[in-house]
Amino acid sequence: MKTIYNFSAGPAVLHPSVIRSTADAANNFNNSGMSLMEMSHRSKPVVDMVNETEELSRELLQIPKEFEVLFLQGGASLQFSMIPMNLLTKDAVADYTDTGSWSYKALNQAKLFGKVNIASSSRTSNYSFIPKEINQLTESIYLHITSNNTIYGTQWKEFPKPLNSSGFLVADMSSDIFSRPLNFDNFGLIYAGAQKNIGPAGVTLVVIRKELLKEIDRKIPDMLSYRIHIEKNSMFNTPPVMSIYAINCSLKWLKSVGGVESINKNNLIKAKLLYTEIKRNSLFQSPVAKEDRSLMNIPFVFNEDIKENDTLFLEFCDKRGLKTLKGHRSVGGFRASIYNAMPLKGVEALIHAMQDYEKLIRHH
Repeated sequence: MKTIYNFSAGPAVLHPSVIRSTADAANNFNNSGMSLMEMSHRSKPVVDMVNETEELSRELLQIPKEFEVLFLQGGASLQFSMIPMNLLTKDAVADYTDTGSWSYKALNQAKLFGKVNIASSSRTSNYSFIPKEINQLTESIYLHITSNNTIYGTQWKEFPKPLNSSGFLVADMSSDIFSRPLNFDNFGLIYAGAQKNIGPAGVTLVVIRKELLKEIDRKIPDMLSYRIHIEKNSMFNTPPVMSIYAINCSLKWLKSVGGVESINKNNLIKAKLLYTEIKRNSLFQSPVAKEDRSLMNIPFVFNEDIKENDTLFLEFCDKRGLKTLKGHRSVGGFRASIYNAMPLKGVEALIHAMQDYEKLIRHH
């Protein structure tokens, strides 16, 4: 059977060892004779596994002890509401940067709970760059960013500082969590849906500074309260145990290859190779400002003078086992998502396909 390389933006590629271990656990977890899917979340093996997953997260990201680590449900999309619900009083204001579809959704949800200042936006340029000027308000409680924009292929290389000295940074890191080292100094909260870089869908990682959870002047349902989830150690209701276990396996794999520092070097190599080929290849171009190009999601389109059908190139790649390369409808063309688990060989196989397709088209 030929090797398949999955370039999907999410749910995305997982390392083969993670898939094997998760499949084993679904059959017989830790030689218990029971599937992990049928075990009580209150049982010692499951509680130990969830605690170990938290410890692995802390170790690999070097999360300071003043932060809590939660495994919640509802995806990053639920966090768009939970964050302002828990942190933004109705008379207060928060700064939001608008750098893509997901950041735009986040700021619109925040408007339901308080005032929102759109501090910067690249919306009118089809989100092809990260704005360098951020017009924050001095009284803003927090500054929200989306660290990597999955659809448009832009990424914050350096994180902005909140203008308010008692303010903090909030980041949606769904598509680049665990891909590079982080300094937590200015952060108050980081969140990430798992299904892009650390596991399957169904669980969301939330890392929150404990001191932020002051009393807020609104009633919050228990299920949406960070304080409740912290008190119950992510066990307020039945957590998505299998998804958390897949994260556990994913983080063990990441640790085995040298952790975040090591994977970051690998990610830089993969991205550089692909961007270099896009530039060299007479068929393709990148629609993204050079200084803001993502290491995780790499969109590319045909050059304007190439009257070629996207579908033909996608079929050409598909026959070679290069799957899910169709670009998002708002950008068009193609998108290669090369998360942590995408091997260098996968990127090299895509580059060879691009080169062979160029020869084919130029020959005709």
